[in-house]
Amino acid sequence: MTMLTLDSLDLAALVASRVCHDVINPVSAIINGLEVLDENVDDPEMRQHALELVRSSAQSASAKLQFCRLAFGASGSIGAMIDTGDAERVARNLFETERTKLEWDAPRILLAKNKVKVILNLCLIANACIYRGGTIAVKIAGEDAEFAYSVEARGTNAKIASGIPALLEGEPENGMVDGNSIQPFYTGVVARASNLTLNVAVEADCVAFSGRSAEVVEKSDAEAA
Repeated sequence: MTMLTLDSLDLAALVASRVCHDVINPVSAIINGLEVLDENVDDPEMRQHALELVRSSAQSASAKLQFCRLAFGASGSIGAMIDTGDAERVARNLFETERTKLEWDAPRILLAKNKVKVILNLCLIANACIYRGGTIAVKIAGEDAEFAYSVEARGTNAKIASGIPALLEGEPENGMVDGNSIQPFYTGVVARASNLTLNVAVEADCVAFSGRSAEVVEKSDAEAA
């Protein structure tokens, strides 16, 4: 299958569409809550309910925006480094209201921006694999050429959508991507740009994504030869 290459403008537009899709629900809920406040000025119970809706939705919107800023945005200049502690924080905030527990096993280091993007985007994909709830386990080891990572989704009946592995490889089954499929496709693009391998393994109640710097793989293959 031929690897799909998107024009940079099309890629940016589809990623922007995905980000808007993620944020629009909590923002709409804030608007609904404010409308309830306007319509129920003299009803203390309704006002309290509306305030709680506005508060929780604002927190959700903020968590999603902070996560998207690191997972999709520039987050500084080209070639910038990101503190893995900041990546952990935005991931924990994102999943705080989900039925998902985050286990983060990584040293606090400055890591290349695109490597952080791969980890965070895989967290999104992992979360979709455990629709009944479960655990996302993130591990990061090494730096630069010795870098290795894994993101595991563990939960009852954990499974990955059939088209995701092909999208991660840049080879969508129908030869096209849209706003719904751009996120895993983008994850693969960033992984390759970061010179990282990206493997998918599915076992009982577990979907695991893992990889390492391609230099390590190439060196191992050369030594074996």
